[in-house]
Amino acid sequence: MTDAGLIVLTAFISPFRAERELVRRMLPEGRFVEIHIDTPLADAEQRDVKGLYAKARAGNLANFTGIDSPYEPPEAPDIHIDTTATSAEDAAETIVERILGEGLSWVI
Repeated sequence: MTDAGLIVLTAFISPFRAERELVRRMLPEGRFVEIHIDTPLADAEQRDVKGLYAKARAGNLANFTGIDSPYEPPEAPDIHIDTTATSAEDAAETIVERILGEGLSWVI
């Protein structure tokens, strides 16, 4: 998609630093922006409308990130969003400003 000139945002749990670094190396320099949406585990559990954390804690979901499978937070993300201090709207604005402000607008 980036070859087609699109800015691609993906949102998923990526628990291992090595996997994130692998993706960074797959793209041309400056085309990968690591965004860490930092949410304390307790907050994530409170927000969990599907009850997945409760199932994982009860032993019904194996290898659940943060419960019985590790999470390696980024050591130096390009963008760090603390969800305890930043609204979703402000986070989105920060991300857009950073991406467009870094000269990446040329891929639009």
